[in-house]
This record gives sequence, structure tokens and C-alpha cells, in this order.
Amino acid sequence: MNHTRTTADIAEKTALLGILSAQAVAVSFLEGLIPPFLPVAGMKPGFSNIVTMFACSSLGVTYAFFIVIFKALFALLTRGATAFFMSIAGGILSLAVMALIFRLGAKGFGLVGTGIASALAHNAGQLIVARFILGDAAWSLAPLLILTSVLAGGVTGIILKIVLPVLEKEKSHFLHKKH
Repeated sequence: MNHTRTTADIAEKTALLGILSAQAVAVSFLEGLIPPFLPVAGMKPGFSNIVTMFACSSLGVTYAFFIVIFKALFALLTRGATAFFMSIAGGILSLAVMALIFRLGAKGFGLVGTGIASALAHNAGQLIVARFILGDAAWSLAPLLILTSVLAGGVTGIILKIVLPVLEKEKSHFLHKKH
């Protein structure tokens, strides 16, 4: 079997990456419309991570990394530098954890466990950035971030389980199997 990537293969994956990035940004935008109900300003559930998890498990780390970067740039443009640094730190750490889980084939984790682990990693990355901004007072946010990571990460995994057939169908429209 020939594993050489053709220009058509790259174009198909790039088009799919564009669609997935747009979906992640759209979900992030919609999350921004949710009235604040958490005690930390700017805190969001992180449902755009659904798209990143799908990309990481289905297309690979490189494509998921580009989605993380795209989401961080969106945060920069819409919410400023602090949001960018929070997004990039959390997104990269989250991606590293989910990539490790998918690479190890940790089936026991499932999508819900992966969602929780990556949400915990995301909030850890954000907490590190917050530490540089707020000093040691940032650590007081850790218990709240752990709780919200477990809840939102679990919901993210459940939603991905539900929408996975749709995302797989979308993927099949862009990536044509060569025989």
C-alpha cells in the first residue's frame, strides 16, 4: 500500500481542518453568549474542546494542534491577550494529555474520561498563566477549577459520543478512501 501523501490528500485534510476550526470557533463564540454563572470572570465550559478531541483522535495531533492555535487566535482577537495566553497554555496542555491517552490506546478512559483529563489539563495550563498574573492568589482557584473540569469535561465527552457519528460522516465527505 502506498502511504505517500498526495497534494489531493493534503488539500482534503486542510479543507476538513478549516471546517473543524470554524466549528470550534463557533462553539467558543456561542459559549461566550452564556450569561456568567460561575464566580470566575471569563470562565467557560470549554465545549469547543469537543472538536479538538475529535481531531486528535481522528486526524492526529498535528491537526488538533492547529485547531488549538486557531481557537487561541480567536480568543486574542475577541477577548484580548490574557484570553490568548490562557487559551494557548490550556489548549496545548490539554492536547498533550488527550494525545497521550489516544496514543496509549487507553480504552478504559473512553471519551468521558478523556474529556475530564483534558479539561483538568486545560485548567492547569490556565492556572499557571493566572499565577503569573495574580501571583499566589491564583492557587485559590484550583478547587473550583478541578470541580468544573470534572463536570464540563464529562459533559464534553458525552456530547462527543453523541455527535461522533455526525463528525465521522463529515470527515468521510472530505477524506476519500483510496483503494
